[in-house]
Amino acid sequence: MPSAPLDDLKRLIRDVPDFPKPGIMFKDITPLLADPPAMHRLITAGADAHRGLGVTRVVGIESRGFLFGVPVALALGVGFVPARKPGKLPWKAVRQAYGLEYGNDAIELHEDSVGPGDRVLVVDDVLATGGTAAAAVTLVRRLGAEVVGCAFAIELGFLGGAPRLDAPVWAALRW
Repeated sequence: MPSAPLDDLKRLIRDVPDFPKPGIMFKDITPLLADPPAMHRLITAGADAHRGLGVTRVVGIESRGFLFGVPVALALGVGFVPARKPGKLPWKAVRQAYGLEYGNDAIELHEDSVGPGDRVLVVDDVLATGGTAAAAVTLVRRLGAEVVGCAFAIELGFLGGAPRLDAPVWAALRW
């Protein structure tokens, strides 16, 4: 899906060299978060891109995915589901491990958060290598729900994350 109408928002993304480790150019979204009109445009565009798909739940990935997922869920008039780090959810949860370039991690969903008949939009701030988002997609499917798309504020396409998701990918801004 095209992102050209939002390309001017790139001015609100700050490059932070060597964070969190040497050689990484971190895309800092905090200036975007501090700009209400820009955030409104981004959230509206993300919700509008997924209207008509029958979304019933938005799954936001901890923690910055919550910042975008909750308002998208509200704009679509559907429930929000947090995908959390292990041990952070208070109810019975299912876990999906995934590899990182520097180790392993996992995320969890409540076992009753989505299920058969649900049409889920997975939301996060940045799509890089796709490991975390792929784990969220796997969890949603393990619980019997359908993933209708994945939405991101930023996609770092040169890192090749989108093909790992096996779902349509929308991003407001692409590098």
